[in-house]
Amino acid sequence: MTKTMKRWTLNGAGRDNLKLAEAEVPTPGPGEILVKAAAASLNYRDKLLVDLGFGLPAPQTEPLTPLSDLSGTVAAVGAGVTRFAAGDRVISTFLPDWIDGNGPGTARDPNGRTLGGPMQGVLADYVVLHEDWAVRAPDTLTGLQSSTLPCAGLTAWTALVERGRLRAGQTVVVIGTGGVSIFGMQIALMHGAQVIVVSGDDKKLAWARELGAHHGINRQKEDWVEAVYRLTGDRGADHILETIGGAHLDKSLRAAAVGGRISLIGVIDGFEISGGFGPFARKRVVVEGIQVGHRRALEDLVAAFELSGATPVIDAVYTMADFADALDHLDRGPFGKVVVEIG
Repeated sequence: MTKTMKRWTLNGAGRDNLKLAEAEVPTPGPGEILVKAAAASLNYRDKLLVDLGFGLPAPQTEPLTPLSDLSGTVAAVGAGVTRFAAGDRVISTFLPDWIDGNGPGTARDPNGRTLGGPMQGVLADYVVLHEDWAVRAPDTLTGLQSSTLPCAGLTAWTALVERGRLRAGQTVVVIGTGGVSIFGMQIALMHGAQVIVVSGDDKKLAWARELGAHHGINRQKEDWVEAVYRLTGDRGADHILETIGGAHLDKSLRAAAVGGRISLIGVIDGFEISGGFGPFARKRVVVEGIQVGHRRALEDLVAAFELSGATPVIDAVYTMADFADALDHLDRGPFGKVVVEIG
């Protein structure tokens, strides 16, 4: 095996602080696995990390490798490893300490240990992970496809299935056509739900309908809340994936059904949320923040993709050297996921 590798590093907020560096291939210690990377997928948080420093450790004492969502093959294992062997295909977990249940953290200090900021990330030829920080990759998906599951796929799964207890016949509204939203659409369709996609792009709405969405609403051409009323006979949505945040929450509160559920996922319109108390209280809406999800749910998601035969939607694939271009693509608003091919 080669002794050196390439990895991207970030020395501070801003694209000028990104560097493709050469480093020694790490050696797995006790309980650790060395993964030869195949691909890493991008999430909106990665753009916030690189451009604004969101998630950088404070103080930053060493260069940080960005990205959290890895797929690859175990190249070597350290002493005492029992969950994997050399040759196994794996994907990373976003929150390495969260195995199941409510997970670690306190009211004063909730869990913020995530790969790709503040912990070291995965955009490298080889990555060392503790064996507890990975799960088996789906047999039915390629490395590129598998890399999209750990954050975006699991976030949608947690919101709709793990926490939302999605049932056939319910109505799911997804806002936008990025990674989480398209996964939400696919997972809802797996469960026999009616899917309404809200976007400002007619072309993307047409693509969503081709993939099985029942309805598309162009928010630039009509009030999407009124359109949801029309499409559901005034009943509203049982589940809404709120990917915008900020004051946009008020629209989701108005669109939700009595007893409906809103999953807070995105922060495009800011970290401070607001909305009217009236629909919140009178409709007894559940509003829940979603922090991706735990390892056991990721294993459930892997099983769901294997059994359903579904494949993640990838909008574009970039080379390792073109990571900056992949970030630019994320800025433009992808349909599905943007992936960096490493292996």
